[in-house]
Amino acid sequence: MQLFAFGLNHTTAPVEIREKVNFSAERLRYALHDLTEHELVREAVIVSTCNRTEVYCSLDQENTHALIGWLSHFHNLPRTLLENQLYSYYNGGVVRHLFRVVCGLDSMILGEPQILGQMKAAYQVARKERATGGLLNKLFEYSFTVAKRVRTDTAISSSPVSVAFAAVRLAQQIFGDLNQITALLIGAGETVELAARHLHENRLKRMIVANRTIERARQLAKTFAGYAITLEEIPMHLAEADIVVTSTASPTPILGEEVVKQAIKLRKHRPMFMVDIAVPRDIAAEVGKLEDVYLYTVDDLNEVIQENLRSRQQAALQAEEIIDTQVTHFINWWHSLDTVDTICDLRDRSQEIRHHLVLKAKRMLDGGKPPYEVIDYLAHTLTNTLMHTPCVQLRQAGYEGREDLVSAARQLFQLPEE
Repeated sequence: MQLFAFGLNHTTAPVEIREKVNFSAERLRYALHDLTEHELVREAVIVSTCNRTEVYCSLDQENTHALIGWLSHFHNLPRTLLENQLYSYYNGGVVRHLFRVVCGLDSMILGEPQILGQMKAAYQVARKERATGGLLNKLFEYSFTVAKRVRTDTAISSSPVSVAFAAVRLAQQIFGDLNQITALLIGAGETVELAARHLHENRLKRMIVANRTIERARQLAKTFAGYAITLEEIPMHLAEADIVVTSTASPTPILGEEVVKQAIKLRKHRPMFMVDIAVPRDIAAEVGKLEDVYLYTVDDLNEVIQENLRSRQQAALQAEEIIDTQVTHFINWWHSLDTVDTICDLRDRSQEIRHHLVLKAKRMLDGGKPPYEVIDYLAHTLTNTLMHTPCVQLRQAGYEGREDLVSAARQLFQLPEE
């Protein structure tokens, strides 16, 4: 069995490509079933976030060309559009890449903690859909243990660095103090909640939370003394917003050019700072061309994020050392699986011999043989029987000049060096 992983992320593909291969929650389940029905695939986990889409598989044989074709076919995209954007890993490379991803070492924001939760969620979906088996279950669960150790033993996530934090820091650069600023947050997921927390901690004057489910919007708004609205009410409140942060799972843009243009007119051309963290994008690209609008996507925030990474660089080096050790441990465990059948056969053979000789010894006792004679017979015969085949094979190895087999036998039975 082999491990194979392939995908694209913020370093290999722009948001325009990433949003085309994004898996919604509904399509993810269908994709897992479709993928595991592929003749090559035994197990699969699909990870799809705003910054990456990755497929992890265990295969009976290596045929990566067919699996990359599956991805392009599933999303109805030309294969040539993806080939230059994709990366791939095999066997030990898969293990190392996964460990680095869950530890936040492969993220846009070094050490960001959100990716661990996203990877756990993707794995749980795959398990629920019965797309995983023994190997991927062990691999992903082990990776979460590695991530916990990295966060415990290093300072990789000690600084408040995230996309949401970068967005708020950029807003401060544009507006200065936020105590006279109104923010509209669209969505109620983890990223939006984190942005709300950072804004609130920086004394934002007023917060409006819009969500498809009004009850979820109310819960988040209540936490930060905000006001909740539905997505349909956004056009009526957009002109109030100095800052707009949006991150939903909508397959199409929520804010188009016309609705933003009207809001800017009502604001008398006071500037509006907009951050679109969603993939696919929530704000139409044309909005960024409007005057008095400062529109940033997740890719645009990268420069801001880089300024906040210095304190994590040393911790990342320590994390890499931990990962190196844990990759070796996992691969050693994986290789040990190859010996399981042999060990089981050896134990079965030994038990068969033991059972036969014990029955014969019991008959000797029932026949009146002295116990010490029976014990001596049992020990002598069991030893000779167990050692007969190995000794025959070693003599043959010596006759054939198989010094490797002789050396292996000395190591296997822990015999002293000749």
